[in-house]
Amino acid sequence: MSLDESLPPMPGQRLARGVCRALRQFDFVAVEELVPAPGLRVDVMALGPKGEIWVIECKSSRADYLTDQKWQGYLEWCDRFFWAVDQDFPTDLLPDGTGLIIADAYDAEILRMGPETPLAGARRKVMVQKFARHAASRLQAFRDPGVSAFSV
Repeated sequence: MSLDESLPPMPGQRLARGVCRALRQFDFVAVEELVPAPGLRVDVMALGPKGEIWVIECKSSRADYLTDQKWQGYLEWCDRFFWAVDQDFPTDLLPDGTGLIIADAYDAEILRMGPETPLAGARRKVMVQKFARHAASRLQAFRDPGVSAFSV
């Protein structure tokens, strides 16, 4: 199998892969496609060594960004918010006051830190628990693919 065959098929998923890899250098662990609340699904949620929670939205094109109507709803579920885009993305479209990550399928670089807006303790506890359950479900699905990770 060539290396390219191991990559996720969708451009946004490739960005997420690079972001997740890069966050390890900051001692963050990450999961993809986590649902913080009904109607919302973040591309990447990362958990830091001190319990900090970052949300990263991956945008693969101008059209992908312009059709996103939910991103502001993610702000109340994290301590920092970032956009992850590739090097050709028109970053002037992205709102001020948000973080910026340039990524590809293999790595990423934080160009601008999102402002810190610490979660309340009760919200943080809920999000850490959702993160843990999501990660455990994904691991279980990997280890036992015959059982749906999302069944109740």
